[in-house]
Amino acid sequence: MNIGIPKEIKTEEHRVASPPSGAREFVERGHTVFVESGAGLSSGFTDEEYASAGAVIVDTADDLWLSSDMVIKVKEPQASEYRYLRPNLILFTYLHLAAEEQLALALLESGVTGIAYETVEDRHGRLPLLEPMSEVAGRMAAQVVSHCLERHQGGRGLLMGGVPGVAAAHVVILGAGTVGTNAAKIALGMGARVTLLDIDLDRLRYLDDVLDGNLNTLYSNHINIARSIQTADALIGSVLITGARAPMLVTRDMLPSMPTGSIIVDVAVDQGGCVETTRPTTHSDPTFVIDGVLHYGVTNMPGAVPRTSSLALANATLPYAFKLAANGAADALRADPALLRGLNTAAGRCAHPAVAETFGLEYVEAELALDYLSADALLPL
Repeated sequence: MNIGIPKEIKTEEHRVASPPSGAREFVERGHTVFVESGAGLSSGFTDEEYASAGAVIVDTADDLWLSSDMVIKVKEPQASEYRYLRPNLILFTYLHLAAEEQLALALLESGVTGIAYETVEDRHGRLPLLEPMSEVAGRMAAQVVSHCLERHQGGRGLLMGGVPGVAAAHVVILGAGTVGTNAAKIALGMGARVTLLDIDLDRLRYLDDVLDGNLNTLYSNHINIARSIQTADALIGSVLITGARAPMLVTRDMLPSMPTGSIIVDVAVDQGGCVETTRPTTHSDPTFVIDGVLHYGVTNMPGAVPRTSSLALANATLPYAFKLAANGAADALRADPALLRGLNTAAGRCAHPAVAETFGLEYVEAELALDYLSADALLPL
């Protein structure tokens, strides 16, 4: 199979889908790997390293996409890339379709086989391809809070851990999954006072046992959220519903209750955000202020540490990509239930229930969609 690794073009996205070591593994398995020139530079990987690994360096995105049977990316295709989508192309990347209606429609219209990292789900309910970036984003969220609480960044002028005789910052975290756990771990390590809210009591019990520091756990409901944010120097939103839009937990009318100069870091922004006033921002212009509260809504937080992120992502995604390359989409998906749950679009139909529900689209079960892939037929719209 011909594998394509393009240069990411989303604003300030510096990650790459595979390091040279991954390209080498594809080549050793008998595949041809095309790498767009410069794709790995921002992550510290040169064209020469890819070439030494056996990859073919191509000069343009046109050459890359048109030569590839499967394109593996980091971020969802941008509008200028929609023209490359086509039947018989496997697209393996983060899609986050619940927050991207135009992309969802473009994928369906093109007939591309779209497999989303964030909805690959194992039998234990884990999201193995989302987890490494959630770890990075969670740890970064605590760092961002610490930075933005500085006065010259627009914050309250607080040190996360305080000093003897002066209280530490109060950090409220919504969601105790991978992002929330990692955010709590770093915030606690910096000496902050952390309130962690979730609806999973078993998870809260576990984290209460294993996390060290000034941690308070609360069951997540409207009253507890509203009360907690009244004393929050920082709020980290880290809730997730697989494949669907994030639930709105903090509304606009709740915002004035937060202290002036406090900071909201909504890690769920790429799924629509869990704070009503959140909107997507970029690394070069990451924050804005509403009602005296600083908002940080960068949609690709791990892109700020691209070498760490690219290596961590590839560790998780490439074993699945190897299966797709070896067996083709239909057979690989049939053989791996976890990978099958990652199927979002195929043969012109929506194969993920949460995405279909979000946009009122016709839903076709993933197993049925595979029959159309096997028949190499595009369903009529």
